[in-house]
Amino acid sequence: MNKVLKIFILCLLFFPATTWGQSHLVPGTAVEEPLSKHHHDRPVNFGIKGGFTSSLFLVSNLTLNGITIDEVQNNYKIGYFGSVFMRINFERHFLQPEISYNINRCNITFEKPAAEDAPLEMASITSEIHSVDIPVIYGYNVIKEGPYSLAVFGGPKFRYIWNKKSEITFENFDQPGIKERLRPLNLSFTLGVAVTISRIFFDFRYDIGLHNISRKVTYDDGVAEGDPPADEIRFHRRDNVLSFSFGVFF
Repeated sequence: MNKVLKIFILCLLFFPATTWGQSHLVPGTAVEEPLSKHHHDRPVNFGIKGGFTSSLFLVSNLTLNGITIDEVQNNYKIGYFGSVFMRINFERHFLQPEISYNINRCNITFEKPAAEDAPLEMASITSEIHSVDIPVIYGYNVIKEGPYSLAVFGGPKFRYIWNKKSEITFENFDQPGIKERLRPLNLSFTLGVAVTISRIFFDFRYDIGLHNISRKVTYDDGVAEGDPPADEIRFHRRDNVLSFSFGVFF
């Protein structure tokens, strides 16, 4: 009786282990395959990500008091963003629309125009730009093995700049009350690379601004309305952004 009981207990212990070991195999196939696919093998994925940005202003025209400034120094400042996205997979290819809220910061400095005998002075423009971005990127998985993948991607990015939240500060200028108004709708092009490990991924990308984001610079000139200002300020720039993010697939 004790011998039969021991055999029965051993069978109970052995059977669940055998069943568990075979539960992830597809029966009736020459090569056994997993029943559950990795997340990037599914038709559609959703995810969230967040990270940091570093902005670079490519200044095409900066004019003060009728004098063009040729040399501008970019001083990088850290910004940040958060976004949600959907990824539609086609074997190694994917299409990924996103929506994100961004706060990009940058500072530029330059030599202030002055008379020959005047001492050298520096002026600066500091920007904190709040925007809602909608990139639509196409990607290709160069490596896609098991839970690991390495992808390259690119695509357009539509951008809405929130002027009321954005802040641009002009320091050491002769004109009082300087204000800049940015174009609310802008277009960029995004290039990047992403590394995925299971459900976690790291995303590096560079956004290239395709046109001038500055609409107009105004200040208190003290002249009658309709008269042209005596010391006009022109500031044309494109906003390029380098970003790094950490994300999770659902």
